[in-house]
Amino acid sequence: MSLKLRFELPKKLFIKDPQDSEYGHRLLSNAIELINELGFEAFNFRKLGTKMSSSEVSIYRYFENKHLLLLYLNCWYWEWVTYLINMQVLNVKDSTEKLKKAIHCMINASAESKLSDYINEGLLFQIIMKESSKTYHISGVDEENKYGFFLPYKELVEKLATIISEINPCFTYSLSLSSSLYEMINNQLYYAEHLPRLTSLNKKKALEELETMMNHFAFATINYK
Repeated sequence: MSLKLRFELPKKLFIKDPQDSEYGHRLLSNAIELINELGFEAFNFRKLGTKMSSSEVSIYRYFENKHLLLLYLNCWYWEWVTYLINMQVLNVKDSTEKLKKAIHCMINASAESKLSDYINEGLLFQIIMKESSKTYHISGVDEENKYGFFLPYKELVEKLATIISEINPCFTYSLSLSSSLYEMINNQLYYAEHLPRLTSLNKKKALEELETMMNHFAFATINYK
């Protein structure tokens, strides 16, 4: 039986929430594997059905199209990162330490967890790193925003912004810095793996170096006078 870590995700994303059934768990698990293997452009529900030994029609009972499935996976990941941050800063009083822990969580959210045995966080992170921007760098983003599809991302950014404002209440760009930190983490790791001339990170030490670099950028910006 699958473990029961469950997030409340925007309801218009899905027809049936795959978190609520064993078939849905299989759907998410196999979708993550297949998107990571093929890339989002080559992925489709017919191929997913074949991988699952299931009918394509059954998948459409959960999601209207593959774009909404990808957005669902993004929302799950954003909620996952927020959950990790909340757990890490729960009893931490020092705001500087809170931000360091939050940055650590964003960088290491790909680590395998026993809290959900149908989500491979490592593979999901690869999808987020490579495919995430395709969910909101689209012509229909304003309409989807009205449906609340990006609330999990906004809540993650606002969580970081609150911590930043605790460190320096006079800093006026906390939301911009928060979203930039999150995007920078994904982009820099992507560059290190695929476009190394766009980053200062060493591919073999990328995670370790990235945490040092992100802390430098964050605190240098927050404390700039």
